[in-house]
Amino acid sequence: MDLFGITGLEYIGYLASLRVLLSFIMKTVKTLRLVNMMGCILFIIYGFLMPSLRIVLPIIIANTAILLVNFYYLIYRPGLEK
Repeated sequence: MDLFGITGLEYIGYLASLRVLLSFIMKTVKTLRLVNMMGCILFIIYGFLMPSLRIVLPIIIANTAILLVNFYYLIYRPGLEK
């Protein structure tokens, strides 16, 4: 389904970009990490939905790594969140 000439898949990519961008204006590191994690998850979904996995594999790998780093610091290093 297209809306304004943009496909649903493209909207996922734009929403992911917006989430990552918004994460950098959060006041606390914990909120930044949570919002950024949502953006990473959307980018991973976007990558897997793209027709050519070979082209978007760097997007999937990078965002999976960022997601894991954010998860690590939220769960295993909560004292560093200030």
